[in-house]
Amino acid sequence: MPLAADIARSAPPSTVVRRLIAFALACLGVFGLDALAFRTRWYPQVLQPDSTTGLFELILWRERQAQKRYGDNLVVTVGDSRFGLAPKLSNETNPMPRYLLRSAGVAGASPRDWYYMLRDLDPSANRYRAIVFGMNSYDDEDVAYQPDDDVRSLHYVIARLRVTDAIDFARSFHSLELQWDALRGSLFKGLVYQADLREFLTNPKKRIRLARFSRAGFEEWTYNFPGAEASMAGLEIDWHTLTAKLPPGFSAQQWELTGDFLLHRPEPQNGRLAAFRRQWFGRILDRYRNSRTKIMFVRLPRGPIPRPDFLSRAKSSSIRELAARPNVLLCDEHAFDSLEHPELFGDGMHLNRAGVAKFSPMLAKLVAQMLEASEKAPGETKR
Repeated sequence: MPLAADIARSAPPSTVVRRLIAFALACLGVFGLDALAFRTRWYPQVLQPDSTTGLFELILWRERQAQKRYGDNLVVTVGDSRFGLAPKLSNETNPMPRYLLRSAGVAGASPRDWYYMLRDLDPSANRYRAIVFGMNSYDDEDVAYQPDDDVRSLHYVIARLRVTDAIDFARSFHSLELQWDALRGSLFKGLVYQADLREFLTNPKKRIRLARFSRAGFEEWTYNFPGAEASMAGLEIDWHTLTAKLPPGFSAQQWELTGDFLLHRPEPQNGRLAAFRRQWFGRILDRYRNSRTKIMFVRLPRGPIPRPDFLSRAKSSSIRELAARPNVLLCDEHAFDSLEHPELFGDGMHLNRAGVAKFSPMLAKLVAQMLEASEKAPGETKR
C-alpha cells in the first residue's frame, strides 16, 4: 500500500493544495463545532456535579457568588482535601472576626489548578485581602506522586482553558504522552468531556435538574459541613520499619490513606516538585505583584503522627524562597503542631470533625494577626 507521502508526491500540485485546504477546513469545522458546544458558559453549568470537572466548576461558581455577599475584608483559602477548614467555624465567632474566610480548595488539586482557579475567580487580582495556600511541607521532597504529570489537571481546569493556553498548559506536563493529551484536549474540549457528554445525552432533563439542585444547595451543604467523625485514636507507627498498628474497626480507606501518605519509603530526589512549585506559585505571585492582596503560605498539620525528619530527603525549599518576595507572608511552620494527634485525624491525611473544629478558629486568628502585622510594617515579609 503506498504511503500518504507517496500519494502526495505523485499527485499534481493543484490536487495536493486542494487536499490540504480541505483538511484545514475540516479541522476548523470540527474546532468550530467543539467551541460552539464546549466554549460557551452553558455546558459547564450542567456538568455531573460530583465529577472532577463538575466539582471544580461548582466551587468556582460558589465562591463567585460569595464575593457578592461578603464585604471588603475577605480571605480565600486554597488547597487540596487536606486543608480542613470549616468557614462557618472561622467566621461565626463572638466577636465577629475582622477577616472572613472562604475556601476555594478542591480535593486532589495542585498549584497548576489553583492558578487557573484564581485567574477566573479573581480576574482583577485585587478582590481578596489575602490568599492562603495550605502546604504539606515547605520543603521540596519528591515522592512517587509527581504533580507535574497528574493528568487530573486537564479535567479540573478544562472549562477554564482558553485557546491561547493550549501550548503553555501542555508543556507544563513532564511526559511527551501527557503533553500531547493535554494539547489536543485543550484545543478540542469534547475529547475531555466525552464521558460526561455520553452520560448527559442518556437523560438530559435529569442531568439539568441535578445540576440546578446542586447549585441551589451547594453553599449550605459545604458551609455547614463540620468534617468526618472517624478517628485514628490508637494508631501506633514504627518509623524504622514503616509499619503501623491500627486498632480493630478501622476502615480500609483509613488504612490505605495512612499507608500512602505516611508510610512510604524515601524516593530519589529529582527536583521536579521544586520546579513545579516555582513555576506555578511563581505565576500566581506575579499576578498579585502590584495588588493589595497578600499571599500567605501555611504548613498544615502533618498527620496523626507526623513523619520524623530522618525520613526526609528534601534538598530545597521553594516555598521559603518565594516568601522572600514582596507581598508574601510565611506562617510559622510549627503553628499547628498541637493538632498532630491521632484523635484529631479521620485517617492518615485528613483532620476529623474534632480537628477541623480546632484548626478553623486557629487559622482565622493566625491570618488576622499576620495581616495586621503586615499592615503595620508595609513592605516587610513576616515569617
